[in-house]
Amino acid sequence: MKNFDLSPSLKYCAFFGVLLLAACKNNNAQLTTAENAMIKDGVTRMAANISKDLSAKGPAAWIDYFENNPGFFMASGGTLAFEDYATAKTYTLDTVAKKFNNISLSWKNITVDPLTATYASMGADFHEDLVLANGQNLWVGGYFTATAHFDGSRWRLRNMNWATKAAAKPVR
Repeated sequence: MKNFDLSPSLKYCAFFGVLLLAACKNNNAQLTTAENAMIKDGVTRMAANISKDLSAKGPAAWIDYFENNPGFFMASGGTLAFEDYATAKTYTLDTVAKKFNNISLSWKNITVDPLTATYASMGADFHEDLVLANGQNLWVGGYFTATAHFDGSRWRLRNMNWATKAAAKPVR
């Protein structure tokens, strides 16, 4: 049997992951059936509202759903897209909102796993129809995962990961 020598950073990540899973499992076990249902409903409604607001307000609507918290981040396509809320807000408002005239986002197979009374894990298949400022139509699809956080008044996205099936393709 081969002996695998993990780097210290990989050992730390593995240890942290095991602790996080254990903590989340214990907290989830403390939630009642009604609390689990309320959390699942709240996060599912947030996803539906994201879709509705993107169609109505355009890409700037994302800012309403990003948690303004130092722990916020977003990954996409295997890379860190936004390391914090400020970067996400600036790029979304100054670039994305000008690059895309319209975004239509639909979710399928949404799963919500309540972790605590204020945190939940979310996963869903997604499909986006995009209209660029130059009129070109694109589509993007894949799988989305996120940690949602209830900040006392509403659910927001603390972190996200977009795994796309393929690069955006022009619609003909």
